[in-house]
Amino acid sequence: MDNNTVDIDVDENFLKKFLKGFYHKVIQMKNYNNYEKFLSEWIIYKIEINSKSSKKILESMENHEESKFLFTSVIGFFYQLGIGCALDMKKSIELYLLTINIKIKNDSLNENLHILQLIESNNISFKSLRNNNIIIGKILISLFYYKDIILDYNKLTILQELSENGDLGAQYNLAIRYQNGNGIKNDYKKAFKLLLNCAKKGNLNAQYHLAICYMDGIGTHKDKKEAFKWFLKSEYPVNKIKGFFMNMKSELKEFKKILNLAIANNSTAQCYMGFYYQEINKNEKKAFEWYMKSAIGGCAEGQNSLGFCYECGTGTDKNEKKAFEWYMKSAIGGCAEGQNRLGFCYECGTGTDKDETKAFEWYMKSAIAGSAKGQKNLGFCYEYGVGTDKDETKAFEWYTKSASGHNLEYCV
Repeated sequence: MDNNTVDIDVDENFLKKFLKGFYHKVIQMKNYNNYEKFLSEWIIYKIEINSKSSKKILESMENHEESKFLFTSVIGFFYQLGIGCALDMKKSIELYLLTINIKIKNDSLNENLHILQLIESNNISFKSLRNNNIIIGKILISLFYYKDIILDYNKLTILQELSENGDLGAQYNLAIRYQNGNGIKNDYKKAFKLLLNCAKKGNLNAQYHLAICYMDGIGTHKDKKEAFKWFLKSEYPVNKIKGFFMNMKSELKEFKKILNLAIANNSTAQCYMGFYYQEINKNEKKAFEWYMKSAIGGCAEGQNSLGFCYECGTGTDKNEKKAFEWYMKSAIGGCAEGQNRLGFCYECGTGTDKDETKAFEWYMKSAIAGSAKGQKNLGFCYEYGVGTDKDETKAFEWYTKSASGHNLEYCV
């Protein structure tokens, strides 16, 4: 990494200002993920505006009589990125280690990097420059070895702040960290509490993990009924939930409870029964009847399932207009999959006039609520400019979110 700028002699004053400026850039860094790019761009800028050459600056620092006290950290960075020289990571580390191991007789280095102040005149003291060199070396070698740990700690801090401010995505991710002990001490009760809050507000991933908590008694008591309830809400793939429902069926007492609730007009239980007849004990007509009861009772998931029956002609005559109407009710009721299906209706003109702008809006609602299918369709909108401007970066982000969910079969 060199440049073809005019080579003007590098004087003492320039080197001291260069070290001072580099020090300030290092301690001002906020985005450690791209620190090499951030610092190297500053170096190249300084070289160009002063008509210097990176090779000449490097040589001047290396040949300086106080090089090992003042410039070893900066020289190390030059070798780390190959600025004015061949890239040499081994030499870079050796220089960083040399920097931080130098004894500073009768000096005590203030641990707070932001309290240290430099003399702002050209007559910069040797002591200040020497301290700058050591601080730079400590930071750069820490980033070289521990950048991932530092970044993870920063992410955790940000997650905790966002979680406290009510961000559902942050609460979900923090809950998973509490469960896995990822960068934080295991706390299953805290994880459960966060998942419950997110699940109640419609986060599908949280609903799935909450179901696991109830099924296995993680951070709470075992409750198969609650587990199945949240599995269904999470839109977990049908083939995965079948086995769980079959186990419930074998436990006749639990199954009868759900049936009795359904008969007593519990709309959520009625939706379960519709699912049972649709996927387990195949009877499309009964599935449709139970979904109808559930939908009329106000269950958003039941309304979505009823809309799907009308769209596909499952247990009833195909009627796209009615499908659209029930998807609309489901979407307004907060069902993420209903929002996704409504978006699809608007995109394709199913049961309504085609409206790509509305399709995009409903896909956005569905995606934010955590539907992998909604996220995939939102990515499609951004990729091809459906109802919005083309944005390949956003398309990639939403495709990635979709692929990281549990509905991988929808991510093509």
